[in-house]
Amino acid sequence: MSTEVMPLSFREPRLLGRTGLSVSAVTVGTGRWRRHELGAGPSLDDAVAVIDAVARDETVTVIDTSNNYGRGQSERWVRHACEAVGLTGQVLIQTKADRDYASGEFSASRMRKSVDESLERLGVDRLPLLFLHDPEYSTVAELSKPGGAIDTLLELRDEGIIRSLGVAGGQLDVMLDLVRTGLFEVLITHNRYTLVDRSADQLIGEAHRRGMGVYNAAPYGGGALATWPRRTDRYCYRQASPELLQAVDNIGGLTERVGIPIVAAALQWSVRDPRIDSTIVGMESRADYERTIELLEVAIPEDIWRQLDGMSAIR
Repeated sequence: MSTEVMPLSFREPRLLGRTGLSVSAVTVGTGRWRRHELGAGPSLDDAVAVIDAVARDETVTVIDTSNNYGRGQSERWVRHACEAVGLTGQVLIQTKADRDYASGEFSASRMRKSVDESLERLGVDRLPLLFLHDPEYSTVAELSKPGGAIDTLLELRDEGIIRSLGVAGGQLDVMLDLVRTGLFEVLITHNRYTLVDRSADQLIGEAHRRGMGVYNAAPYGGGALATWPRRTDRYCYRQASPELLQAVDNIGGLTERVGIPIVAAALQWSVRDPRIDSTIVGMESRADYERTIELLEVAIPEDIWRQLDGMSAIR
């Protein structure tokens, strides 16, 4: 692995679209912090260790969580970890407004309750950045109706409870329609812009063109691009197609031949795109954090990027 100094652009803060907020090239993702309740995943001590690494290194300045990660566990752990290491107020903590767990509804009252829950768990009075989360579980028409979920979140922004409003989800047609409303300032897309899947290219381009901030989450596709030889045949929470797995194998063969970890190429593919302000990477331990920073330092020649550009299975 290269020990060259990380390119300055990876360490410099980036403006998040038109929000006025500053973000780091990589964001700590805490979605997997919920798995401890199922007898797997990190412990609270692991969460504290991740945030301690953030505090000591100062390369990463954003933490991403959500109301529904572990039914609030992730938000509670984020607060505890930040307070434990004295990081409160020094990083951007962003969260998401989620549908009701039981009914699945995105009602106006549910949006307000979701925000209230997040404020209490995070121990704050205001949220610098909040996302409408997983809108594919409703419809654009339902979410956009007068007095509905989006109107309510806009009211919370007008009331000063939310500084900036974003939208985060996976279904591309729904996300594109919501981006085109012009009501949101930031986008999170996940698993759809990686070395093997470029299907979110139009969505990212549209958001960037509109001056929105852009986060790209899950650059490893849920693990398929995290190791070589690969240890899973799943991608984005489901069985991957033979074509996609072949693309992973082709990329793994190339990176192995040139002595580059496939995971470094997967991470940098997202981080180096000028339309993407920050890449959300799930981290469960201090080792995950330190490894992520190391991966940003790996030198990858331009001719390898040109080859990788043509090796996607989905466009």
